[in-house]
Order: sequence, then structure tokens, then C-alpha cells
Amino acid sequence: MENRVASALIAIRRIVRAAEFAARKLAATSGLTASQMVVLQIIGRTGRPSAGAIADQARLSQATVTALLDKLEEKGLIARSRDPGDRRRVTVALTPPGIDALSVRPDVLQNRFAERFEKLESWEQAAIIAALERVAVLMDAEGIDASPILDVGSLQRSAEP
Repeated sequence: MENRVASALIAIRRIVRAAEFAARKLAATSGLTASQMVVLQIIGRTGRPSAGAIADQARLSQATVTALLDKLEEKGLIARSRDPGDRRRVTVALTPPGIDALSVRPDVLQNRFAERFEKLESWEQAAIIAALERVAVLMDAEGIDASPILDVGSLQRSAEP
């Protein structure tokens, strides 16, 4: 029985390490965290979204998105502006350096996972989700708020070491 426990823990550790390695590679190639890259991708896809629209699409809290936008603005990758039609609404757009950052198209781990996961049969997807949800319960992690961004550490941290 201990072999199965060890096998399960090794599999979990591999997943955690894959996220760590991907986060380091993304930071090294783009200077961004996975969460920052996901926000840039959403802005690039949608044009001039509001912070609330980004939060909805990324499944992140408004506060987390605001902190991420602050970091991206500091790096000169995005610009915020008031909507001329509704001065209360602030929209976000990519700057030329932000467009360049997206053109590199770094491999974000969750994008790779999503592409492969979507190719699985529906029953296999459901089985994987059920198993992962059960693992979360076994690790007392079911109540932890999480977004679908595979990253390590705080979503608000900078990519600098």
C-alpha cells in the first residue's frame, strides 16, 4: 500500500515541479509570470477590455487583476484609459511593447495542458477532473480559492528573482 501512496505523491510532485519549471522558463523568456501572460493574452484577444472583463475571463479576483495590471503598466506593456462613452469605465489596451511580448508566443503551461486535455474523450476528461478534485479533498485543499492558471507563488508577484 505504501507504494501507491509514494506513487501518488510522486505524481503530485511532478505536477508541482512542472508548474515551477514552466514559470521559470516563462519568466526567463518573457520577464512575465504566467498570470501576467494570461492577462496580456486576454487583452490581445479582446481589444480594450475593462479590468472586470479580464477578471471574469481569467477567473481571477478584481483585486488580483488590478495588481497584475499595475505590474504590466509598470513594464510598459499596457495602457489604461477612460472610455470616452462612459467616463466611469476604464479600459486596457496593449502598447507596442505589449504586442511584441505577445508576438514571441511563449509556451504557457495551461495552454499546452488545455490543448491536450480538449483532445481527450469526454469520459476521460470527467474521470481526470473527478480524480483531481478528490486529490484536492485528500490534501485539504478543496476550500482554497484558485484560478485556472498554472503558476507557483502569488499571482501578483513580479517575475524578477
